[in-house]
Amino acid sequence: MSKVYQQKYRTEWESVAEFKGWLKPFDGDGSRAYCAYCKADFYAKMSDIKKHSLTKKHLEKAKPYGPKQLTLSMMAIKVNHNAPEGSGLGKASNGMTEFQEKMRKQLESSMHTELDKLVGTAQGNDAKVAQKDFEGFKRLFNQFLQVKGPSVDWAKIHRPPEDSIQSYEVISTHGLPAGVPESVALNKLAVVKLNGGLGTSMGCKGPKSIISVRSENTFLDLAVQQIEHLNKTYNADVPLVLMNSFNTDEDTKKILQKYTHHRVKIHTFNQSRYPRINKESLLPIATNLGLTGENAEAWYPPGHGDIYASFHNSGLLDQLIAEGKEYIFVSNIDNLGATVDLHILNHLIAQPADKRCEFVMEVTDKTRADVKGGTLTQYDGKLRLLEIAQVPKAHVDEFKSVTKFKIFNTNNLWISLPAIKRLQDQHALDLEIIANPKTLDGGLNVIQLETAVGAAIKSFDNAIGINVPRSRFLPVKTSSDLLLVMSNLYSLEAGSLTMSPKREFRTTPHVKLGSSFTKVQDYLKRFESIPDMLELDHLTVSGDVTFGKQVTLKGTVIIIANHGDRIDIPAGAMLENKIVSGNLRILDH
Repeated sequence: MSKVYQQKYRTEWESVAEFKGWLKPFDGDGSRAYCAYCKADFYAKMSDIKKHSLTKKHLEKAKPYGPKQLTLSMMAIKVNHNAPEGSGLGKASNGMTEFQEKMRKQLESSMHTELDKLVGTAQGNDAKVAQKDFEGFKRLFNQFLQVKGPSVDWAKIHRPPEDSIQSYEVISTHGLPAGVPESVALNKLAVVKLNGGLGTSMGCKGPKSIISVRSENTFLDLAVQQIEHLNKTYNADVPLVLMNSFNTDEDTKKILQKYTHHRVKIHTFNQSRYPRINKESLLPIATNLGLTGENAEAWYPPGHGDIYASFHNSGLLDQLIAEGKEYIFVSNIDNLGATVDLHILNHLIAQPADKRCEFVMEVTDKTRADVKGGTLTQYDGKLRLLEIAQVPKAHVDEFKSVTKFKIFNTNNLWISLPAIKRLQDQHALDLEIIANPKTLDGGLNVIQLETAVGAAIKSFDNAIGINVPRSRFLPVKTSSDLLLVMSNLYSLEAGSLTMSPKREFRTTPHVKLGSSFTKVQDYLKRFESIPDMLELDHLTVSGDVTFGKQVTLKGTVIIIANHGDRIDIPAGAMLENKIVSGNLRILDH
């Protein structure tokens, strides 16, 4: 007796994006579904419906219904290509593969047409710059459309070999070469600061690099002071290079005028400007190359992985090589621990020419606060940066493990300039795409295609990691971080922050300030002066809380003002291992 199929058609399936417009119930048989495009019926079973949606006939019939339906079918193919083994959804016939290729070409062609239209809305140099940027975007978009499996095969991921992650302690004990002036190595170096970000997450307008972080000094001030100190101390010529974005370039160039008489050459170049693409149509949402009005949210800087192409395109790469520079030291401008280290530089310069390390990634020991940070692994015989976004869901907890993956990427990188030129000229850089989904203010869903600078490590020869002290990773991302670097935990000298010798433990306290402190302007209003934190281990502050002058915090301090309450910590107060809650106000009589 043959088996009777029992699954019944469900009308809610019709709201699934890839089935909209064509999936219908089949008249007279509730166990079957009907395709309005193909005039065909099949079992009302999800696997059968999906298989039908990917047939050559269906994809051909879907084409007249516009790029949106074509895109949904394309995305379905990408999803099903990664389907679990045995599901029957991951395999396609040669005919299907051939048709997928036609679809990809059609999407690529549509994108190229739209990009050409955008270039046509500008003239002169603006059009030339956009044309150059769009060349890179086309390569990224075409790579995005390629139907591939997961970006990593978890079975191939291994801990890096012992000799591929070198200890900073060992490197520093070798000392600096005797009888050789430090300027010899320094004159082969340029410092690059990633300066494309805005201060919006901290409630500030303009580039993040112009936020005051210590003694009225901005991130940019401190970077200039550090390099000027090197040049004066060692009679060297280390230039500062800023990679700006279209968001930060104009404001940054105005501010650079104040450094005219400092002993540091400052160069700038812009990272590319890429169009955000509609998640459904996979086409740009921009109508012209403008940055205002309806196009205010149409553009984005495509992540710091763009440094290789934009540095090369700017002409600065060739200029620095001609000036005798061999390495760049790259870091985020908001990492106040990322200073030029002579031990690492000399370690690179001292290698024989045929064994010269082309890429160094500074890593540091992972703590529970760093579990989401990218880590170095061994993959197909090469060092590879593994980011949490690449990890299959089943292995995320394993990735976060402090015991298996003990280090994370600080994004302090030392990279060979001739190697960058070679790889760029050969189009040989292999960077994984980060497809970053965003929802704009008006509710439109878009995709940003980005890359990360550290992901290129696998393309360079003799790449290594160096496990550096935690002090070289001091990022300021939030007001909680800002409180740490403004406090007496650190002293400032020649643009560099060092932890106070008066602090008994060399670790930084864990500080968590609530939403009332998010914006820098609000944060500053809540502290009459920055508290003494030399003996602090943990601070949590939530709600409407203010601090008077000369407050001292020790041990673990938790201050919580409930909704409608306010807590004013009085001037001169000393809180040690205290929980403060409720309502506390001390007023002048």
